[in-house]
Amino acid sequence: MPLRKNITVVIKGMLMGAADVVPGVSGGTIAFITGIYEELIKTIDGLDFQLLKDLFKVGIKVTFIKYNLGFLLSLLFGIAISILSLSKLLTYLLQTYPVLLWSFFFGLVLASVLYIGKQISKWNVAVIIAIIVGTLISYYITVAEPLGSPDNWWYILFSGFIAIIAMILPGVSGAFLLLLLGSYKTVLGSISGLLEAVIEGNWSLAWTYLSNLLLFAIGCVIGLKVFSRVLTWLFENQKNLTLALLTGFMIGSLNKLWPWKDIIKYRTNSHGIEVPFLEKSISPFDFKGDPQILYVCLLTVTGFVLILALEKWAHKKQV
Repeated sequence: MPLRKNITVVIKGMLMGAADVVPGVSGGTIAFITGIYEELIKTIDGLDFQLLKDLFKVGIKVTFIKYNLGFLLSLLFGIAISILSLSKLLTYLLQTYPVLLWSFFFGLVLASVLYIGKQISKWNVAVIIAIIVGTLISYYITVAEPLGSPDNWWYILFSGFIAIIAMILPGVSGAFLLLLLGSYKTVLGSISGLLEAVIEGNWSLAWTYLSNLLLFAIGCVIGLKVFSRVLTWLFENQKNLTLALLTGFMIGSLNKLWPWKDIIKYRTNSHGIEVPFLEKSISPFDFKGDPQILYVCLLTVTGFVLILALEKWAHKKQV
């Protein structure tokens, strides 16, 4: 894999990672827009235990090419960079400028709806029904009341399984599903807590956090492997219906990204700070506080244009 292409994939991974950190925004959406979605799904689907045998049988170089590992590792590296570097910044912006940040995300996803929708080559009744079904499912997820925060090992495993499926689905936010499952605080708390426990030398607590993350990672691996095969089959055999369903997912997710919210309940995050837990979308004229309509419009347009520019950039890289 040429160095230039590696760097491009790392950048796309960084964009995916930035999206996956935010509850309501999907890394799968970014993967689709940047033109790597199907390659990502097929690469994941192609991974199996034969990979380990090939490492010893045909060597590292041949194995990397056969399983497209250069692409996958570059993407994962970019995702990791974003998650580690942007999580604190995005958390700060969500706490300090929630209306403005959500309006920017709203513009991103609105443009993504148009982008994915125009990939549908043939419109019929089945496609329209798929869009409606996807919209209803995604909308329900955005208004569902989050569960508690169970710390049982099987629940953390299950959370990883569900979250990773959402993270590779355009329009469905893995971070938001973690929030709904009640595992968002557990997972993020384990990431930050592990580093603090290691620094303090509290190995017992560090092992607890590490165990949580390992269980979550195992769930992610199982979910990726199972669902990537389903998605690969769908794209190869029912591409139009799949695109229609994904378009619906994204339309429904716009409710979560609507800038003006009325907070119904709060939750305490991993840093002990109270943040919105359950919200409903309202008119800017009913918003308690400054609705910042002008800035919201500007940032929505900025997000919209950014996706169009990203699409052109990705298209040039593919040509």
